[in-house]
Amino acid sequence: MTLNQTGNETVPAYVAPNFREKCASGLRYSLLPTVVFIGLLIFWETVVHVMEVPGYIFPAPSAVGKAFYHGIASGVYFIDLGVTAFEAVFGFILGSFLGIALGTIIVIFPLMERIVYPYVVALQTVPKVAIAPLLVVWFGFGISSKVIIVGLVCLFPVLVNVIAGLRAVDDERLDLLAALSATRWQIFRHLRFPNAMPFVFAGLNTAIVLSVIGAIVGEFVGATKGVGFRILQANYSLDIAAAFALFVLLSLMGLTMHSTLKFIERRTVFWTKSQDIRDS
Repeated sequence: MTLNQTGNETVPAYVAPNFREKCASGLRYSLLPTVVFIGLLIFWETVVHVMEVPGYIFPAPSAVGKAFYHGIASGVYFIDLGVTAFEAVFGFILGSFLGIALGTIIVIFPLMERIVYPYVVALQTVPKVAIAPLLVVWFGFGISSKVIIVGLVCLFPVLVNVIAGLRAVDDERLDLLAALSATRWQIFRHLRFPNAMPFVFAGLNTAIVLSVIGAIVGEFVGATKGVGFRILQANYSLDIAAAFALFVLLSLMGLTMHSTLKFIERRTVFWTKSQDIRDS
């Protein structure tokens, strides 16, 4: 606390950290995971060589790195990565759109919850691995069946979070808008939807990670290209180092998609961060 010229106490304003402090904080934040990762790689390499583990059982990190380099240098991985990324992204868009639309309809029209929601839950309880062969038979071995599988995987987490977010509104705010003669659409536009945005992005962050899994499941069932198809080929030929390299490729793709969505979230739901700063 400080005193102004009149002798009254003033609350210090929030001071944003400068560039050097941000860099130091970011370095401390990333240093420990990097050190742990390097330590795990060294331990992994040492154990494989000391115990003389065959490469077709558990490859060393050096063998995985070599397989990764050859796959990138030859350009094969880029083609498969593009196919899998296309399936994951468009399936994510499809499932997210359906989840947001269904969640909005269920909240606005409560009768739809009794009509639609039980079927969505029933569909979610069926393992996607079990229905993936049917979707491949119905929609073919191309990209369409994979996009639909990913859409079904992403639908439920987005739907649940949209419903929770649209309903998590203070009754006092609803009463205020009702007293001002606000229509149902105005209440939704100015209160329910902005209030639900953090919940929506929570569901989207979950769905975008699951989208990669859904694309790989679809490619395992039936595909002629893609990262999942390439993993099956590596397993059949006992090229486990190449399989691990493809796992690394999938991890990098998932991290990129998740980081991109988090960037969009910080730009879209910016008020949640400012609220956290004021509350701290």
